[in-house]
Amino acid sequence: MFKLEDFPLPFAASALEPYLSREAVELHHGKHLAGYVATLNGLIGGTGYEELSLEEIIRRSARDGQGQRIFNAAGQVYNHSFFFRCLGRDSPAPFPRRLVDAFGSWENFCANFREMALALFGSGWTWVVEDDSGHRILNSANGDGPVAHGQRPILCLDVWEHAYYLDYRNRRGDYVDAFLHHLISWSAVGTN
Repeated sequence: MFKLEDFPLPFAASALEPYLSREAVELHHGKHLAGYVATLNGLIGGTGYEELSLEEIIRRSARDGQGQRIFNAAGQVYNHSFFFRCLGRDSPAPFPRRLVDAFGSWENFCANFREMALALFGSGWTWVVEDDSGHRILNSANGDGPVAHGQRPILCLDVWEHAYYLDYRNRRGDYVDAFLHHLISWSAVGTN
């Protein structure tokens, strides 16, 4: 079974201020992610999923017609924990060369990423992934994400309203801009 402690914040809750408030981070991690962990545990208890890794639960439940609730809960846990690992206030680091090669420039990357995040209808996730075709920016909904499709996640933005509403209300564009210019841990992206 999973515990919230398995998915710790890699920074202090106040470390992202003024771009994300302590209250928003604590609510997002301590309530939303904790709720998804509890839901997942309730769904997998006593099943063949109980002893699997989170990634394996996602891969198997994505193919299981009866596993949609498990898939969404596991995906939410994974996606949220990956998003939190992408956040930080590193000292300025260069934009990764592999992303320059894929998108042409920092400015082009930002424009493409912002366009995708703003085009996402409703709520979901905006990702930078790597697969056989190279690096791409894509969106996913609910608990879906790269792991279910054999892609390697590089960067993730949570575009569910609960991620930004306390600080940005309905100004998704301002939230996306803050993420791109102030909230990405490029050292974590480099590791990914």
